[in-house]
Amino acid sequence: MEKIFKGAKGIYEVKKFKNLKEIVQNSIVEYADRPAFKFKTDKPGVLRELPYKEYLTNVINLSTALNSIGLENQRIGVIGENRYEWEEAFLSITAGTGIVVPIDKSLPEEEILNLVKRSDIKAIFYSEKYEEILLNAIENKVGSLEILISMDKETSDEKIKSQKELISIGAALRKNGSKSFENHEINENEMGIMLFTSGTTSQSKAVMLSHNNICSNIYDIGCVVGINKDDTLLSFLPLHHTFEATAGFLNTVAVGGCVAFCEGIRHIADNLKDYKVTIMISVPLLFESMYAKLMKKIEDSGKMKKVQMGLKISNALRKIGIDKRRELFKEIHANFGGCLRMFVAGAAAFDKKTEKGFTDLGIETFQGYGLTETSPVVAVENVKNRRLGSIGKLFPSYEGKVLDKNEMGIGELAVKGPCVMLGYYNNEEANKSVFTEDGFFKTGDLGYFDRDGYFFITGRKKDVIVLKNGKNVYPEEIEILINRIDGVSESYVYGKPDPKDPIDLTVCTKVVYDVENAEEKFGTKDEAVIKEKIWKAIKEEVNKKMPTYKYVKELTITSTPLIKTTTQKIKRFEEYKTVVK
Repeated sequence: MEKIFKGAKGIYEVKKFKNLKEIVQNSIVEYADRPAFKFKTDKPGVLRELPYKEYLTNVINLSTALNSIGLENQRIGVIGENRYEWEEAFLSITAGTGIVVPIDKSLPEEEILNLVKRSDIKAIFYSEKYEEILLNAIENKVGSLEILISMDKETSDEKIKSQKELISIGAALRKNGSKSFENHEINENEMGIMLFTSGTTSQSKAVMLSHNNICSNIYDIGCVVGINKDDTLLSFLPLHHTFEATAGFLNTVAVGGCVAFCEGIRHIADNLKDYKVTIMISVPLLFESMYAKLMKKIEDSGKMKKVQMGLKISNALRKIGIDKRRELFKEIHANFGGCLRMFVAGAAAFDKKTEKGFTDLGIETFQGYGLTETSPVVAVENVKNRRLGSIGKLFPSYEGKVLDKNEMGIGELAVKGPCVMLGYYNNEEANKSVFTEDGFFKTGDLGYFDRDGYFFITGRKKDVIVLKNGKNVYPEEIEILINRIDGVSESYVYGKPDPKDPIDLTVCTKVVYDVENAEEKFGTKDEAVIKEKIWKAIKEEVNKKMPTYKYVKELTITSTPLIKTTTQKIKRFEEYKTVVK
């Protein structure tokens, strides 16, 4: 019988909501005059703030208009870049109209059309880039799609409705007595959101999430992480992804915080300063890159010894309960705008050096974990429960256990709680395979609980390299070590059939080197020499730290970035096809 671990208690007090309509109705009153969004204006350094009352009034008006054109209780898609109109559309659908279907903006046309068909949406909100694709979809009668709603057009025409004009229509309807938003009934335990997992449309699954799923996760996030009305969050990850949607967008609305939209990866540093950002949620790769650049800047400025001395003093003071990090590292904080207090990383393994490094400098940095199927967050570290290398403890509403442990105590994490999805849409075979008989959801991630209830992930079940001798090699574990090599941008570890023994596997890696700084990092631009130097580093800095059965035995290098999802996870199946013919 597997030991069951209960979720940790929350450390912050927050309101609990049954559905997203309750969140809208609470925030429009409680945070009426507080800023919901910050936008840049034409005047340098001058920002425009949109208060909650105006934002959520627009949401209610838009929902009222949607109901008036026959969309109540229908499925409605949303596709586009991160922007105010995207969030306005999403919330108007879920809080007072029907079921929302966010679609990945980075998909090629064929896959977008496939998801339009599979999801059976009747209408879709879109940004200008997708207009031609969606007009063709209606002309070719793809699925049930009938109504197009533009986030950009000022007025409607016979083919396309304007989101802005619908808001005006809804305002007029409400002025004349319409209560369709208020009267719309939400069943908290039925599907309110349909989300597609990463992958091609033939492989992706449609995840059914309810209002209870999402609101339970929002409550857990609030209890554990402590985002509040004084926070400004920089929205960077794509909004169609449930990590950004729940932890960033919806949780911020629930607590009355403010959102600013990132203008692109090259603008992050400026955006942190300009918007006075306090919190950022993203993937480990971004934070690791930011930390490496920060350390290089300190080194190049000749201030590394001063910073190291400050760290020694700061860490000694923290042991006796005195925190002087923001004072000691004031200059570093100024680089990030002076207000930044927290980073939360998820969606992939996180380098402990980066997590500890930022935290020691006064930017609390936590690793979390979740899946689309769990709405999404399952666990995250916080100021009370932190153990480097772990994902923290399970959220308060969860319980978990480890299935099919091996001799090292590693097995598949299975969880149960109100955040776990209703199931996969129209896929009973997958539903049967992913739930245990006692109702636990099998995450597909391998790892172990330590004696205090911290969970450590060792890798994805489907990605484990199983050797002939029965030993397991976890690619992510080796990739973290390889990625620490100076001059390595990223890596992919895989197993390929051993030519000397076809039933065994050889551990190999494909490394992407930093081509822009090759001369500085390797003293040459000659790829053969670069490969030789990286191979030497792998032998000395990676292999020597592991048992012999985990040794990397083959290396290929490239300057081309690895194939990744929109949340920067390596598409391992696609990468495997590039290295094993």
